[in-house]
Amino acid sequence: MGKKSRAQYTSKGQRRNVSKWVRKQARKEITPLQRTLNQQAAFRKGKNVMVTIPNPSKTETNKPFIRVSAKEIWKSSKPFIMSQNTGDGV
Repeated sequence: MGKKSRAQYTSKGQRRNVSKWVRKQARKEITPLQRTLNQQAAFRKGKNVMVTIPNPSKTETNKPFIRVSAKEIWKSSKPFIMSQNTGDGV
């Protein structure tokens, strides 16, 4: 009988490799402060970050919170870089 080789096996991706309770527990361990710090770090890297804020419109009672882009809430804090003038006339 010949040996079976499994070097070319590719998973079909039918089942999760991490159980549901482990993923839920990992999410619960993150504090709100850590989540905000993660969002700010992603925003500084230029990612598209969404922030949940209280709804400013008090008439929409079915939507107490809304998701808005962090670009609208936080200001971009890029460092100031002086431009170098390469012109001959200056």
